[in-house]
Amino acid sequence: MSTESTTTLNSILLIEDEPSVTAFVRAALERHGYTVVPASSGAEGLERLVDGSFGGVISDIRMPGAINGAEVHEWIRNHRPELQHRMILMTGDTANSKTQALLANSGIPCIEKPFRVEKLISVVENTFGKP
Repeated sequence: MSTESTTTLNSILLIEDEPSVTAFVRAALERHGYTVVPASSGAEGLERLVDGSFGGVISDIRMPGAINGAEVHEWIRNHRPELQHRMILMTGDTANSKTQALLANSGIPCIEKPFRVEKLISVVENTFGKP
């Protein structure tokens, strides 16, 4: 296996609008051997998905702007189906009925904010595999 394909499989697209959460998640994942490509909005995440190769996607559900985590998931289902089961959602709002419906209907793993590093790594390893 070439170095490039290994990097691609370990590369995670992180779509998160809060810089402190991005920094926390990125540091935790990089310490465990993953490469993290950050995107600060749903629109930026979709731009990166059009041309990029990723082993998985982690996305906040609720973000400012026109594209939220549910719409990123829908785009992936339609345009990058190989990633539809390699996605993790994060949210601090599981009480929201739209969030509950998305999680119930999609089967996507969700990490509820705030979370501990151990929880993050466990869900990432179970969903994407170890680097």
